[in-house]
Amino acid sequence: MSRPRPRVLLVEDDESIQQFVEMALSDEGYQVACAGDGADALAAIERHHPALILLDLRMPGMDGWCFAHAYRQAPGPKAPVVLLTAARDPAGQALALRADGFLAKPFELAELLDLVGRLAGSA
Repeated sequence: MSRPRPRVLLVEDDESIQQFVEMALSDEGYQVACAGDGADALAAIERHHPALILLDLRMPGMDGWCFAHAYRQAPGPKAPVVLLTAARDPAGQALALRADGFLAKPFELAELLDLVGRLAGSA
């Protein structure tokens, strides 16, 4: 019997993107937790201990920038962070945020699965 793949935390306020990513990763065996903004994500980290965080930047409430700053300041080990962004310069945004990777919206399913597989690994 194979073990489940690692947990991924998806921080995304767009419900259609959230549903698409959650379904795609769940179909691949990943355990997926979702948060609609940065504050919810910080709380979810305490409950779910993700192996990878997929992070939108523009969200109501606590945005991705504020989340990333708070997350980096918190004690303990850190999961890799991947930006999911529609920004004009996703590579520059990822660098400024010290993210471990990025996917420019709209992205292909194969790109998502490849990046998650490389950064989250498997259990």
